[in-house]
Amino acid sequence: MGWQQRITEACQQRRAAGLWRERHQVSQRGASQIAIDGKSYLNFSSNDYLGLSQHPQLLTAWQQGIARYGAGAGASTHVTGYHHVQAEFEQQLADWLGYPRALLFISGFAANQALVAALMASGDRILADRLMHASLLEAAAQSPASLRRFAHNQPPALARLLASPCSGETLVVSEGIFSMDGDCAPLADLQHLTRQHQGWLLVDDAHGIGVSGEGGRGSCWQQQVQPDLLVVTFGKAFGVSGAAVLCSEALAQYLLQFCRHLIYSTAMPPAQICALQAALLLVQQGDEYRQRLQHNIRYFRQRALTLPGSLMDSDSAIQPWVVGDDDRALALAAALRQRGCWVGAIRPPTVPAGSARLRITLSAAHDERQIDSLLEALSDAAGG
Repeated sequence: MGWQQRITEACQQRRAAGLWRERHQVSQRGASQIAIDGKSYLNFSSNDYLGLSQHPQLLTAWQQGIARYGAGAGASTHVTGYHHVQAEFEQQLADWLGYPRALLFISGFAANQALVAALMASGDRILADRLMHASLLEAAAQSPASLRRFAHNQPPALARLLASPCSGETLVVSEGIFSMDGDCAPLADLQHLTRQHQGWLLVDDAHGIGVSGEGGRGSCWQQQVQPDLLVVTFGKAFGVSGAAVLCSEALAQYLLQFCRHLIYSTAMPPAQICALQAALLLVQQGDEYRQRLQHNIRYFRQRALTLPGSLMDSDSAIQPWVVGDDDRALALAAALRQRGCWVGAIRPPTVPAGSARLRITLSAAHDERQIDSLLEALSDAAGG
């Protein structure tokens, strides 16, 4: 089979299975509204949970950073890219989250891949929640370590895996708030079990940081847990992009020596870090945003109980409405677009087979009128 035949057949199979993905050109995007192909929609698919991506302070900080430092970093941090604003921001993050060190990465996907690639060796094992993000699962599959997955949010299932012998090191991995189900991991139980077996715990808190915990410090802070490795990302509640790994001083030094993602990737532009510093301040002072978001979550859930379908048990900004059938999910998303609401249809392999869903996300930027419009559209589209 040649390359072209392989590509053609793979695409045909994806289309036939109803799993074809399409991108859409966006001309305007915000936390509560989006414009695609010349039409405006209420946006219920964004991860901009606090609505900060359009905040004037954040935009001004980025503009001032560009004027002062230019548009790019020039090289990796090991060559010419390590800027004093990066050092400042990393220390601010470390102090805020209670860790000795923080290291910036260009994305959460890159951070998860980098940690697995740098840390895991033959004989080691990775024990990951079954619904862990694809970035970690892909990295684990490519590493020399073995990968075992435990039942979602089930500490007893993890305990059974930990009890089996391992000749090397053990890395236990979970998300803080799961990106497709919107539920929270039992982090205290996971940490207790992991430490009993001398393993390390890695928590990807992409969807918890900025939203949960005192001052927006995230899921781990909220549950009074300090994992050995904490990954936080800035493309959700922070309203920008990028990520950071929080860890010990010794591990930070190790990663600076052996982490290929840090050594060979161009650094984050200083201007972007200026925007992130402004976003961090807004998050730290953002109790009003978090209160508004929690109000919107309660408002939506109280009024969504009468809808057909299955709304999952989630207290987070992620409100999955499971419909099961892939084609049904696509049809509902299309029907919502006809009614002025943009909601993503999530299908396998992103979620388990038979659990296709509409992934509804709420933001502090939404108001009750907009949520009412979504509820009416959902009811109409589902024939309620």
